Amino acid sequence: MAPRASWKGYLKLSLVSCPVRLYPATSSSERISFNQLHKDTHNRINMKPVDPELGLIERSDLVKGYEYEDKKYIIIEDADLESVRIESNHTMNIEAFVDERSVDIIYQDAPYYLAPDGAMAEETFVVLREAMRKSGKLAIARLVLSSRERVVTIGARETGMFVCTLRNPSEVRGTAEYFGNIPVGNPDPEMLQLAEALIQQKLTTFDPKNYEDRYEIALMQMIREKLKGHKPIIAAAPERGNVINLMDALKASLSQSKPPAKSKTKSEPLAKPAAKTAASAAAKPAAKKKI
Repeated sequence: MAPRASWKGYLKLSLVSCPVRLYPATSSSERISFNQLHKDTHNRINMKPVDPELGLIERSDLVKGYEYEDKKYIIIEDADLESVRIESNHTMNIEAFVDERSVDIIYQDAPYYLAPDGAMAEETFVVLREAMRKSGKLAIARLVLSSRERVVTIGARETGMFVCTLRNPSEVRGTAEYFGNIPVGNPDPEMLQLAEALIQQKLTTFDPKNYEDRYEIALMQMIREKLKGHKPIIAAAPERGNVINLMDALKASLSQSKPPAKSKTKSEPLAKPAAKTAASAAAKPAAKKKI
């Protein structure tokens, strides 16, 4: 099945435009998640909307409301939202180009892939992609996602383009509250040299496959043991020696001469047990991953 686009519209640069599709670049479907169950029946709990006066109500009776004063709301219909039309509803109009390093990482939010929408769009798409690749620049544009306009960066990536939504400046906290009391200082030259040598000793090429979620792997191992009717194995925290001072700690760290640590290989997908055990018989739904 072809992936479902999050947004369809046009990528526009001056008078040049081409139809495009936007796809989420990440997925949480492989994460372990849990359902809320009743402790006795193990039935899955349904979260139902409750009105303080009417009690349980149907979701079909829900409407959107904007609180303009305390406990005072104006009702917003779907037609009202549809009437709010701006260019970025259906067009990513490139407003400027910037150097990639000029976009502070703290503003980067959600990643997406951008692809041409149909064979007729491919020629224009490829021209724009290669122009950005050769210039080494990112495009700045806007589009409406989830009922709000987002500023985005667009850049070449492999045979397609990479889009990243940017946080609004009002969403980013200043550093003064957190860093204001940290001294600038001048570290001891010898300790600084040791720290730099330690960095060089652990220098490597980043590969995300080497940094899998060890907690999730251990969590899946615990679930497997529970399915077999075994008690989970509790791993003891590693013992840590007493650090006398920073200089000794730096020297001891350098003397270990260990390569960068790699994560263990990810566990195989959870398989159903061959026969029911006391633990599995008691629980109605089997442990599983869900989207």
